[in-house]
Amino acid sequence: MTTFERAFSDTEKAADSTLNAVKSTERLAKALQKAAKEGNINAIKKACSNLKDALGSLNQTVTNAVETWPFKDDEEEAYLRERYSKELQNTASEEGLKIHDEGDGRLIAYPSIVHVLPGDRTVRIDRKKVATLRPSRLTGILKEKQKKPPRFKPDVFLEALHKTYLLISRERTATLPVNDKAGPVKLLVEIYEALTLLPDSGREYDRTEFAKGIYLLDVAKTTLRTKKGARVSFPSSTGTKRAKDTFHFVGSDGNRVTYSGIQFFRGA
Repeated sequence: MTTFERAFSDTEKAADSTLNAVKSTERLAKALQKAAKEGNINAIKKACSNLKDALGSLNQTVTNAVETWPFKDDEEEAYLRERYSKELQNTASEEGLKIHDEGDGRLIAYPSIVHVLPGDRTVRIDRKKVATLRPSRLTGILKEKQKKPPRFKPDVFLEALHKTYLLISRERTATLPVNDKAGPVKLLVEIYEALTLLPDSGREYDRTEFAKGIYLLDVAKTTLRTKKGARVSFPSSTGTKRAKDTFHFVGSDGNRVTYSGIQFFRGA
């Protein structure tokens, strides 16, 4: 089976050939129009003969174009599910872009998170659906996104984490430890589960998106405080870590980072 990049390229070339055939047919039609305006019977007959030949060629070119795309519906979905991520990684690598495969159709090309959606024939980039599937074109989009700072509001995210932390810790702002005394370490998975209690909210805001927020907050945390003055830390939680208790992201340096715990404390 061919690759998506090759299939898109072949289809583009077939479309180019069709456009050239259309232009050629248009020129001959204009020649017929001119002959009729001038009243030139010989030119009319010649133009009609040429136009008839061109029409046959155009019909064949159109037939070739519409038959160029090689994938059937079920083959498209299977390719997107089984082979597309690898092809995208290879194409991106050739362009100097590193894409990390997180499994289940989830990819990270910092700062972007890409979800392959086989059933929709689309990808989702940072929670926005994108119809572009041609690997070379999608690589270009992701490279452009790397040139811009992530769209992230650390102060808003920090407040949401803090409020949720207080709820699951059964604490209130007034009783939060002071003078650098840290609050209890809580599992980040508890925070995430609380933030995604509504039906389907976990699908819209998945674990990788949450991990991205934690990473970006971790990078900026030394300068951030909540409105009540609390600071955040992401220590390793105690006890055996199950896979579902940890969150992973790939940072700007290409290294994989893992988070499992969170705590808040006040300081001077």
